[in-house]
Amino acid sequence: MGLFDRIGRVLRSNINATVSAAEDPEKMLEQTVNDMQEDLVKLRQAVAGAIASQKRLEQQYNQAQTQSDEWYRRAQLALQKGDESLAREALTRKQTFATTATSLKQQLDLSTNQVETMRKGLTGLESKIAEAKTKKDMLKARARSAKATEQITQAMGQIDTASALSTFDRMEEKVLEMEARSAAVAELAGDSLSDKFAALEAGGDVDFELEQLKASLEPKSIAGTPQAQGALPAADEAAANIPATAMDAEFEKLRAEIKQPPS
Repeated sequence: MGLFDRIGRVLRSNINATVSAAEDPEKMLEQTVNDMQEDLVKLRQAVAGAIASQKRLEQQYNQAQTQSDEWYRRAQLALQKGDESLAREALTRKQTFATTATSLKQQLDLSTNQVETMRKGLTGLESKIAEAKTKKDMLKARARSAKATEQITQAMGQIDTASALSTFDRMEEKVLEMEARSAAVAELAGDSLSDKFAALEAGGDVDFELEQLKASLEPKSIAGTPQAQGALPAADEAAANIPATAMDAEFEKLRAEIKQPPS
């Protein structure tokens, strides 16, 4: 093998590889169907031309046949009138048109067969195009599915599963920690509320004792007892002489002392 043959083969192989790599199934299928559609249009035009030619041949044949029949009728008429010369001339014309009609009939039969063949080819091409469209849609769907599968596979290959799972584990730990803090805050809030109610209940006991103390310090209660009348005559007289405002001030002072917590 010569050098130039080897170079030519290398160039052809590279070109074929480049073309094969550049071929997109969807685009190629679309282009193929478009080419078939263009062939269908051309074939329809050819069939239409053949049918038109057939129609012209048919008209010419009918005219020639009509003229042949007409000259034959005239020959009969001339012969009936006794004019053999005119009848002979009419038969000559009739023979000319009959020959033309025969030739046209042969062409017409050939054209009819050709049109029939072209019509069958047109029908077959239309059927193939319909089948190609269906197959094109199916192959395009398969090509898209293959591309999607390839993209998903590549994406899955790029994902670090271990890192993702580790991230989820760390986030779960953080969420658990947040939940624990939330529960602790709620528990502390509940304890504070309990303390408040306990303080209210303790305050109620102090008020009750205060009322008892007030009752025991009232002047009439102290004066009403025999022991108090005999034991504290000077205090009663002193209390009677103390103004009401001074007694109120002393009472408020005592109340404040009672409310203050023991040190």
